[in-house]
Amino acid sequence: MGFTSAWAITGHTDEGIANLAPQLLPAMRADRESPDAARRWQQWQRAPLPDYRTWYENHGPEIDSFRALTAPGSHVDDMCSGGTDPAFSVVYDVWDGQSEDSMYITVHRKEYAVSSLLHALGPTRAALLPGWCGTFLLTAAQVAESLPHVERAFAFGPEERAAAEAQDWLDYGVGEESVLDGPLRVWRTATHRGMGLCGLSVHLT
Repeated sequence: MGFTSAWAITGHTDEGIANLAPQLLPAMRADRESPDAARRWQQWQRAPLPDYRTWYENHGPEIDSFRALTAPGSHVDDMCSGGTDPAFSVVYDVWDGQSEDSMYITVHRKEYAVSSLLHALGPTRAALLPGWCGTFLLTAAQVAESLPHVERAFAFGPEERAAAEAQDWLDYGVGEESVLDGPLRVWRTATHRGMGLCGLSVHLT
């Protein structure tokens, strides 16, 4: 069955982050504290996956585990779809009113952007990113504090960049930023403006 997913990082004032916290933080915490999530993360950290172009020929349980790890978390997804709180809307309560430079969003059919990003980065770089598999809610101070770690995660030499791009399987439209570019841009913008950040990976349909 087909689906459409989105991964977005949006800039907010600390007041805005505080307003989102009661809805989003418990769901984010529940996804991260799931025993299956911890087990899958540790498995991936111990045994990084090979070139994704070999996955279909040599499909194994470790690939299914990684895909489950990096798919939208069930608690956050349920909150953002209105299943937990029908009055909460990810579009209107989180994404609405964002300017182009304060937001990064990528939408794909039958693919998860976070899966492609984390595979392209690899476990060591991915472990530098705050939050849990693309989801986070950070104050302005936390964004600024984490910026050096995010910069390290996305710091590529020419050969490293080419290798990462080769492992990003997403299709992008003309002029669309890749998952290897957009997050760092938004992080730097938020730090410069003294803003917090919200990262959400969700199913749209």
